[in-house]
Amino acid sequence: MATSSREQEARDYLEKHRIMELLNYLTSSLLFFQPDKPREYLVSLLERLRLAKLTGVAFPFFMDQSNIVAMFEMMDSSNKGTISFVQYKKALNTLGLYTADEVLKDDGHGITLDKFKQEVEDCSTVLWPEMFHPKGNVTHCHVECN
Repeated sequence: MATSSREQEARDYLEKHRIMELLNYLTSSLLFFQPDKPREYLVSLLERLRLAKLTGVAFPFFMDQSNIVAMFEMMDSSNKGTISFVQYKKALNTLGLYTADEVLKDDGHGITLDKFKQEVEDCSTVLWPEMFHPKGNVTHCHVECN
């Protein structure tokens, strides 16, 4: 049982320091931009995150509104104007704005483009500053789907 205790300690540590969210963000950004020098890019991005935390300026988020709209439109291949709750969760996870242990409520109505854009914007402004604080201080940004 020592192994499971050690594994739990590791999971708790990663969760407390939001390491998985940070790694997901770094990976998503790396794949989005595909720089010629990926290690230098990651070091630069981490430095910008550190400076943003120290100075209180906005954290770097790699997607603008047109990218968010394009992402939504790819998921809404039938042009219904909504995406499923599963697609919504997967997109937030891909962007590093949601983790599997968070609970999101599904009302069965689907997610509109406006709701999706607002959620991405809200989470990107809330999540990154909080990433550098212990888990107890985190405010979840996910809107309930009403």
